[in-house]
Amino acid sequence: MQTVASLLSAHRSGSRSLTETVRAVYAKIAVHDDPAMFITLREEADVQAEAQALEARGDTSLPLYGIPVAVKDNIDVAGLPTTAACPAFAYAPERDATAVARLKAAGALIIGKTNLDQFATGLVGVRSPYGIPRNAFNPKLVPGGSSSGSAVAVAAGIVPVSLGTDTAGSGRVPAMLNNIVGLKPSLGLVPNTGLVPACKTLDCISVFALTVDDAMAVLKVIGGFDQEDAFSRDLPVGALSAPPAAPVLGVLRPDQREFFGDADAAAAYREALARFSAMGAVLKEIDFSPFAETARLLYEGPWVAERWIAAEKLLTTDPDAVHPVTRAITEPGGKASAADAFRAMYRLKELRAKATPVWADIDALLLPTAPTAYTVDEVLADPVRLNSRNGTYTNFVNLMDLCGIAVPATVAHSGVPYGITLLAPAGKDAEMASLGRAFVEQASLPLGGSKGPAPELPPLPAPQAAGRLDVCVFGAHLSGMALNDDLKAMGARFVRAVSTAPCYRMKLLPGSVPRPGVVRARAGGGALAGEVWSLPHEGVGRLLATIPAPLGLGQVELSDGTSVTGFLAEAAALEEASDITSFGGFRAFVKTGTPA
Repeated sequence: MQTVASLLSAHRSGSRSLTETVRAVYAKIAVHDDPAMFITLREEADVQAEAQALEARGDTSLPLYGIPVAVKDNIDVAGLPTTAACPAFAYAPERDATAVARLKAAGALIIGKTNLDQFATGLVGVRSPYGIPRNAFNPKLVPGGSSSGSAVAVAAGIVPVSLGTDTAGSGRVPAMLNNIVGLKPSLGLVPNTGLVPACKTLDCISVFALTVDDAMAVLKVIGGFDQEDAFSRDLPVGALSAPPAAPVLGVLRPDQREFFGDADAAAAYREALARFSAMGAVLKEIDFSPFAETARLLYEGPWVAERWIAAEKLLTTDPDAVHPVTRAITEPGGKASAADAFRAMYRLKELRAKATPVWADIDALLLPTAPTAYTVDEVLADPVRLNSRNGTYTNFVNLMDLCGIAVPATVAHSGVPYGITLLAPAGKDAEMASLGRAFVEQASLPLGGSKGPAPELPPLPAPQAAGRLDVCVFGAHLSGMALNDDLKAMGARFVRAVSTAPCYRMKLLPGSVPRPGVVRARAGGGALAGEVWSLPHEGVGRLLATIPAPLGLGQVELSDGTSVTGFLAEAAALEEASDITSFGGFRAFVKTGTPA
């Protein structure tokens, strides 16, 4: 299976063309033969034309250059119908959702629109007139919902990443059931412009991926404030880093662990706790009751009215056009009163207050992603009750304004995959992803629905200390060079040697003393050697005061896919400057005999 990282490397090096990647995607779709995966699949010729145009532009530095992506069919893609899995609701959007537009601008290729539980109402993936997508890891199991098609497209290796949505667990439960990563961002971090709402106050666009690194690469592209979205928030995306040595994780008390008789699920959670403990984590049992009561509010309280609003026109004029289970769940929302809504809001405020002391003592909440895994036959026989059970550990999350990531934990001897979810208050997306990444690295699990092992991931930098900033240097501030002592005098501490992604050029700045300027290349470019140094914030200010134009600080992409603040130069100012990229770094250039 190809990951985002492996495809980017192949595309940028030229060892694989974008058109070859597109051909491989459509060949896999044909072999996999699951007509319920996509509601609308783009013509291969159209995607090939986009790939050829992207190659002709030659901007290989794009963060998702040539990466195929699938999009849940409640998110607008211009030129493709948006159905929300309800043919009578379908419309033709004139513009892309903000998240989709950002994907395209980053070089991604949209393959098609994926199936879902109708109007994103469900955690099972069987509530669609377009059929039931086949679970790519274990065909007997439900695919999980509501983002069923997006999850199985990744697990089956059709695309390395996809967009889902997550209001009550729709970006996490399918991840567990298909043995992949499900990243649920903080509310408002990814704009919802162009998203068909389920619960407008609780919706968020989520990411499915084969690895945590790939999920964060997509979040970095689609995250960020959007003036057009009234629910958008200016929150940091953050970057992956090595987790703290002894994170404190809140875990379920034994008397509050509910697995509905699934001994394998219970064992999987115990094993996950043991693995985190072996990694150095401190496990602290918490009272889960405020979270459990909050979860019940989502469907037993007036928030169902938000789901009714989304389908109001059909429910009042053509109710038979709505899936019978979806209709049965949603119709009561039209009868909720304002008094009901305020009572629920008061109770939610009280429950949040009860949960506040929990967060004061822990870094993250560590929960099973779902309490068990049901087969398609079981869910079809008991569609509402079993679906509700799937939300035991997910329904409260957006009501509590949390972010989180679901990652694989183990595969039972029965062939059922189980997973865990890490949760924290909004704004800590990168911290949760970093913890999840470290956890997955300690296991030997297959990648998605394949039998092959997960790829080895590059090491991550240690988390930045409070009040300090990591800065990447490329010139005379390198260790052992002329200005390195000045850097140390500003309080700098060496972190690590690094190499940039192969999309930068190094130019020789004018002047009597050789100095390099690093610029991002529109095409070509190379990997450049540098060093990351940690400086106190006051030291960063002193350093900037010594740096003349056209140098300044910006975000530098490293070879391992992470980003760091580093010294970059204005490209326009160096158009006529000598190019020394071929040396691979300033130190190698100096060694040729040019005085530093």
